[in-house]
Amino acid sequence: MRIAVGSDHAGYSLKEHLSTWLAESGHAVYDLGTHSADPVDYPDYAAAVAQAVLDGRADRGIVVCGSGAGASIAANKLTGIRAGVAHDSYTAHQMVEHDDVNVLCLGSRVIGQALAEDLVSTFIEAKFSREDRHVRRLDKIRALEA
Repeated sequence: MRIAVGSDHAGYSLKEHLSTWLAESGHAVYDLGTHSADPVDYPDYAAAVAQAVLDGRADRGIVVCGSGAGASIAANKLTGIRAGVAHDSYTAHQMVEHDDVNVLCLGSRVIGQALAEDLVSTFIEAKFSREDRHVRRLDKIRALEA
């Protein structure tokens, strides 16, 4: 799978770990920054990851900031992006299966590396169910974006 990753300074270390782990697992990783722990603004990196998903350069995106919340808010401002924060495995798969989420947001100050690996694995392995009720709900979300 082609996965775009990005982070702010708070998420830099976890993003670096996940990028290496994903590449070693056979995924194509597009690291869109940041490339150091120097302070930066998370909306810039959330937008870069979201745009890579929209452009088709990546199948899914992962953004890491301190809590995951800011990254999710910023990524969701791009029409067609459905970003969600997950700090448990149920949410990591359910948000794809029911909501067709395409960007996972993680909080580096909330979870550690082992849980992050589990959540990312769960997220990228999950598939949208395409059940009528979920398609209907996604259509309503798209109407809100219009």
